[in-house]
Amino acid sequence: MSGEVVSTKIQGSDIFIQSLKNEGVEIIFGYPGGAVLPIYDALYKNPIPHILARHEQGAIHAAEGYARVSGKTGVVIATSGPGATNLVTGIADAMMDSLPLVIFTGQVASAVIGTDAFQEADIVGITQPITKHNYQVKKLEDLPRIIHEAFHIASTGRPGPVLVDIPKNIATEFYKAEDIKETEIHLPGYQPTTSPNFLQIQKVGQALQKSKKPLILAGAGILHGKATKEFVELVNKIGIPVTNTLLGLGCIPGNHPNFLGMAGMHGTYAANMAICEADLLINIGARFDDRLTGNLEHFAPNAMVVHIDIDPAEIGKNVPTDIPIVADSKEAIQALLKLEMEALNIQPWVSYLQELSEEYPLQYHEHADSDKMLPQKVIELIHKHTKGDAVVTTDVGQHQMWAAQYYSLNNADHWVTSGGLGTMGFGFPSAIGAQIAKPDATVVAITGDGGFQMTLQELSLLQESQLPVKIIILNNQCLGMVRQWQETFYEERYSQSLMPKQPDFVKLAEAYEIDGYKVETYEEAEKVFAEVLSLNKPVLIDCRVEQMENVYPMVAPGKGLHEMIGVKG
Repeated sequence: MSGEVVSTKIQGSDIFIQSLKNEGVEIIFGYPGGAVLPIYDALYKNPIPHILARHEQGAIHAAEGYARVSGKTGVVIATSGPGATNLVTGIADAMMDSLPLVIFTGQVASAVIGTDAFQEADIVGITQPITKHNYQVKKLEDLPRIIHEAFHIASTGRPGPVLVDIPKNIATEFYKAEDIKETEIHLPGYQPTTSPNFLQIQKVGQALQKSKKPLILAGAGILHGKATKEFVELVNKIGIPVTNTLLGLGCIPGNHPNFLGMAGMHGTYAANMAICEADLLINIGARFDDRLTGNLEHFAPNAMVVHIDIDPAEIGKNVPTDIPIVADSKEAIQALLKLEMEALNIQPWVSYLQELSEEYPLQYHEHADSDKMLPQKVIELIHKHTKGDAVVTTDVGQHQMWAAQYYSLNNADHWVTSGGLGTMGFGFPSAIGAQIAKPDATVVAITGDGGFQMTLQELSLLQESQLPVKIIILNNQCLGMVRQWQETFYEERYSQSLMPKQPDFVKLAEAYEIDGYKVETYEEAEKVFAEVLSLNKPVLIDCRVEQMENVYPMVAPGKGLHEMIGVKG
């Protein structure tokens, strides 16, 4: 009939891809399977760059690295059942470390949900405790709104992972194109507070004026809030000493004169004693976790505590707070910068902490009965040959702590590690995401021989995607931190922590068409690092290091920060 308007129908999978493009998604990390085949077919017809990981855990850790370094939201796609459950570790990791991810999982068709259909898993129920929010799409018309909300929730307030579960029939259904509505955010129950209370900010200023021994504890919230410039300006303005959490490293340059080093279980003596003796502790963007605080009875016993955090649930959760401030870190720091204050009378305190740093530095000693390299010195050599400008990623364990102690970061967003969950296998795939986020940067994955073997299948991506990641394995042929705890607390009963039969990592690299090097002396390390760390291609370096070396200083479980062992003047 003449003049009749013909309705154009669009498939759910095409709506999905267009919604991602509307959110500005630049890269997807994923692995296809039956329940997401319609989505991957739409992706074939209307491409968005996609990284095909070799395991879903590799995909989500790569997305975490991308999110951490780029400041953007990482996107992950996996199929239903085992594809979805393989993401659980990465989801929990992102939740604890406040990394913005949107995870899309396929699901069996709506009609058979709950019948134990093939490759069915209740991923919404499984991930409810470890996501910031999650959805299961019930109607196709809700899909654009849900995707828009998911990106908003993941990236605002305290960042975190949001999961969207999409039944297969939703992806295959058709919808009238003219009925697709513009999506608007209307979440009355989700309104993060970003602006600080002015009266509370004034109280901080008053406390600073009275304080003789103030200290800032700087956490990852400063990095997530993109507030490092303002933070350094604040430190310079008031001259206050600073210590970092593990995840906060990089928010102030490692060579800054006010920086005392990392605090906590393996922190510096000066940083931990500063917490113990401070009369004012200003926490910006840290959650007072147990590895930082040690025994809470002895944590900052003399200090008035200020806690600035965008997540109100963290304030007062572990440490009683005198001045609570719920706010975005950048807005809070900007408000502090605007305060009119007299110069602080804290020079004796600053000088005292500088003396502690000089008297009790981080240090290590060669083993008289061994010719193996010490891992600390290897990391110092990495720092020397990258000039402190590399993006460094790690797993968890001894190598993580040595990297935190001995790789002094020059730049923000160049430190990627698994802090809260402590995930083995995180370091290498997160380096892949970091390299994608910063293609021109030198990205170094410092990993242990144990953790590397958990996700080494992602070596395929280095040549496939032309990613010049440098993998440096601190190979001590054991599960280093487990072995150290067994030595210290279990009377040297090394139960299942020694791994004398390791693969030939150089041959493994060659199997993936990657240059591999075995390094056993400092001279070899100097030569190899000088030659390859600046090359625009992937490299694997197997560094054979002392097996029985321990991470010190250390605060034993149940002890206070003042009860450190392994401190040498």
